[in-house]
Formats: sequence, structure tokens, C-alpha cells
Amino acid sequence: MSTTIRCDIVSAEKEIFHGDATLVVATGELGELGIAPRHAPLITRIKPGKVVVTQPNGEKLDFYVSGGILEVQPQVVTVLADTVVRADDLDEAVVKKAKEEAERILANRSEAMEIAEAQAKLAEAMAQLQALERLRKNLKH
Repeated sequence: MSTTIRCDIVSAEKEIFHGDATLVVATGELGELGIAPRHAPLITRIKPGKVVVTQPNGEKLDFYVSGGILEVQPQVVTVLADTVVRADDLDEAVVKKAKEEAERILANRSEAMEIAEAQAKLAEAMAQLQALERLRKNLKH
């Protein structure tokens, strides 16, 4: 019985991660998904947010994804997203500025299209901040 599953995380530009994992956690449309070895095959959309890969040595790698598709096959789990960023590569100042700008647009309640765009940007910024916060917690231990 296999204790790991291969994990591939791919953005529109390049492959971000390829390796073995004991657990892959992502946020699907209906909530959190935990994919372990021998998981049943599935395909689902994932929401913007974090993907956490637990490696065989117990180390957890955090990624921010802009949403996308998660596919589980018997030997591999694949995350396909337009944008993927390792949590430790996120620039907190840039993320906070984007969050503040989105909140400003929402507070002014301008056109409906701008509001929807601002809400999407706010959700993206919040997910990135959560990834940074988790990274900080892991570095403290």
C-alpha cells in the first residue's frame, strides 16, 4: 500500500511543484478537500485560496491559487490554476495595498462591474494574507 501520492501544481505559465505528498488540502466549491493516497478519483473546481501539500517528511508547503481545477487519479493529484504563488514568495505590502484598494471600491459602491471585480480582488487578497499568516505560524515552530 502506497503512503504517498504524486502531486503536480501547475499554473498557466509553468509547473510550480512536482513531488510526493502524504496529503494535499485545497478549498473546493463545497468546502475543504483533503486528498490522501488511495483517494477516489474526482475532478472539481477549486476556489481562490490556499493549497497545502504535506510532504513525506512532514513539511508543509503552502501555495496561493487563483482558483482552478483539482483532478485526482489513482497515483496523482493535479492542481491546474491560472495563477499559483508559493506563500513565501508573496509580498505582504503589495497584498495589503490590493486589499485596501478593493475595500475602498466596495465602500464607494460604484458600478456593479467594479463591485464584482473589487469583491474578487478582496477575496484574492484575503486568501493571500491567510497563506502568509500560515507561513509565519509554521516558521515560529
